[in-house]
Amino acid sequence: MHVPDGFIDLPVSAATGVVAAAAVAVGLRGARRELDERTAPLAGLVAAFIFAVQMLNFPVAAGTSGHLLGGALAAILVGPYTGILCVSVVLLMQAVLFADGGLTALGVNITDMAVVTTVVAYALFRGLVTILPRTRRSVTAASFAAALVSVPAAALAFTGLYAIGGTSDVPLGETLTAMVGVHLLIGIGEAAITALTVGAVIAVRPDLVHGARGLTAPLKLRVGGELVDAAPAAPAVAPARPTRTVWAAGLAAAVVLAGFVSFYASADPDGLEKVAADQGIDKKAEEHHTAGSPLADYGVKDISDARISGGLAGVIGVGATVAVGSGVFWAVRRRRTATASGGTASVPPETA
Repeated sequence: MHVPDGFIDLPVSAATGVVAAAAVAVGLRGARRELDERTAPLAGLVAAFIFAVQMLNFPVAAGTSGHLLGGALAAILVGPYTGILCVSVVLLMQAVLFADGGLTALGVNITDMAVVTTVVAYALFRGLVTILPRTRRSVTAASFAAALVSVPAAALAFTGLYAIGGTSDVPLGETLTAMVGVHLLIGIGEAAITALTVGAVIAVRPDLVHGARGLTAPLKLRVGGELVDAAPAAPAVAPARPTRTVWAAGLAAAVVLAGFVSFYASADPDGLEKVAADQGIDKKAEEHHTAGSPLADYGVKDISDARISGGLAGVIGVGATVAVGSGVFWAVRRRRTATASGGTASVPPETA
């Protein structure tokens, strides 16, 4: 759903740029509360993994494909504030290095794909885990539902932005129906990927999943005919489990997905591209400002073999995203540590 330049006029693009900048600023501040010594190293990996999986377009209808947006996945794994930053890093890398998503439309894309998806998904996720049994299966099921809803929500948000600042005169009712309809189908794929990934991480390291914190319900005892919380048992003494193995496995998976599996991704236009062509939204689409860059369109310039060119571009993208993302989150974590050591009370991490 990467919006190119020319779809949305400059005033609305500028306004969403302000919204996106404010959201990133809030995300930077909120991420200080979410990131700790265990999760900070993994936030950059989450961004790189989302970048890799976004290269895997999957067919959803005749002549139409979809790909992961990633807001729900990021929010559940590392928290909503950090999740906004993760997807924003991905969108920045895609726009600057790969000419995917317009530069003047970067605010639109961050607002739609990073902010809307993350906020909608995490709000629904938190609501579901509050009323469902506090189990790992419930977290996985809530992840599925949250991701499913987040994609048509982003489609609805784009249609609203186009109604305000669209550059072509198109029937908005038909556009809304087409956008929400096709992205509801894409949402099923998003939900499956999100639930499988969250479930896999919970199975190995539930302590690293932000949305799975506090799963264990307190033991209840019946005293005088009433149920009361039992005193918490002393935790078993066990060595802290390093995150290096998880980090290495996740990075290897991202490299394999972007460098090899992406060659087999669907070549059909994604949901926005298909609707834009059918409804005439793309009449005033502009060529990307970095269309001549060495990595434009996810290929390495001057390498004729499509498999090698695309795979190498994917690996470069994963490396660049994990480097930039890790740098951002390391700086955020360092700022929190510096603030705490300077005598300012830091806000404790959010608990589920």
